Amino acid sequence: MLTLINTNRMTPPIGPLGLEYIAGAAAEAGIDVGLADLCLAGDPSKALSDHFASHHPDLVGLSFRNVDDCFWPSGESFLPSLQQTVEEVRRLTDAPIVLGGVGFSIFAEELVRRTGADFGIRGDGEEATVMLHDEVLAGGRFERVPGLLWRQGGEVRANPPAWPEKLRLPTARDAIDNAAYFRLGGQAGIETKRGCSRPCIYCADPLAKGFASRRRRPGEVAGEAESLADQGVDVLHLCDSEFNVPADHALAVCAEFIRRQLARRLRWYTYMAVVPFDAELAEHMRRAGCVGINFTGDAGCPAMLKTYRQRHGLEDLNRAVRLCRANGMAVMIDLLLGGPGETPETAAETINFIRSIDPDCAGAALGMRLYPGTAAAAIVAREAPRQTHPGVRRRYDGPVDLLWPTFYISPALGPKPARLVRELIAGDGRFFEPQEEAAGPAGAAGDHNYNDNEALSEAIRSGARGAYWDILRRLRPT
Repeated sequence: MLTLINTNRMTPPIGPLGLEYIAGAAAEAGIDVGLADLCLAGDPSKALSDHFASHHPDLVGLSFRNVDDCFWPSGESFLPSLQQTVEEVRRLTDAPIVLGGVGFSIFAEELVRRTGADFGIRGDGEEATVMLHDEVLAGGRFERVPGLLWRQGGEVRANPPAWPEKLRLPTARDAIDNAAYFRLGGQAGIETKRGCSRPCIYCADPLAKGFASRRRRPGEVAGEAESLADQGVDVLHLCDSEFNVPADHALAVCAEFIRRQLARRLRWYTYMAVVPFDAELAEHMRRAGCVGINFTGDAGCPAMLKTYRQRHGLEDLNRAVRLCRANGMAVMIDLLLGGPGETPETAAETINFIRSIDPDCAGAALGMRLYPGTAAAAIVAREAPRQTHPGVRRRYDGPVDLLWPTFYISPALGPKPARLVRELIAGDGRFFEPQEEAAGPAGAAGDHNYNDNEALSEAIRSGARGAYWDILRRLRPT
């Protein structure tokens, strides 16, 4: 038997997509699966105690989706909560513990060491978890399990990441209470592929999911969407790093949605790169049911786009907004202010350009989360030792430890960079403004940190559905 535990307790609640895929794969392999969903539990400790009173698993899997809230003003780490959950599970069962999830995969070896878990799986967990369960029962040839980390002789050994080229995921989506998540969280997620080949300097997705795009069959994706629609879920968010990379796969998925007339049953949002995006793809997305796109814009300044290694230019951003307008799709531009080389002049150039192309909204995020193994972390380290670097922002003492929330904000923006950015925005309601450090609860200053955002949660309780940026921008004064 396999027990799976959802440790993510962020609100509004997002259904544990990866955990549900693993539960489906295990069930298909003939393994009995029990699920303890701490996100929907009023008392997580009691939920764990109740679960293990009636379940006696051979292996316990804990998902770790987010290392922290990735938001500089709050900088909330979820590591202490994970450590506490591992300790509680240890008291309740003798079964070995395996960690997994996107957050885990970025810091895999360090998290195995710090939590005391027996195992970890870096990368895709569907096949690997089934194989690990079988090896635990059969005697432990752990070198056979893709992506596995395990303890041996006081050391942590690690197999290569589990990034299978052929990506097949269960489509039934019946392992968790999707109707409850939809009622409380306002959307459900689907992946059409995993991995990303884009060279963005800050992104940790390739560290967790691989450096090449691994595609699902369009019919499989559409079948999963139909399964959710049958459960009453009619708003989806495609969770790919960038839906349109590669563009031919995005077109194929849309074509299958169109063939099945899914736009009559559901609407969906997605993340996208600014390029490639043309009239054909925009029209296909509209017909397939897409109602909103969040573009990875990063900047409206050529110098900063070059720094971030983005492949689009200013005219591409303008065209993307115009194509969304022509097809009736809401459009959000996500910005990343404060990266290496950012100055008041480049920040003003970005804000003025975004204002001129008139998206529905733009996220003026300030502060680049530093992850090990990314180009951004290497660039900052070359500028100066991170321990004393004037641009490194953190709230913990001692040596710099990237497992804890650690951010970079260009020193050229001065001692009050959030105030500077707000002055540049000058009250323009299309922008989600940055907060000052520790400025208060999420949403207090009009930002778009979704973690514990009461205004967002209240809107969903009142019936709002959709991508969180789209809900929040509708709450703003016009």
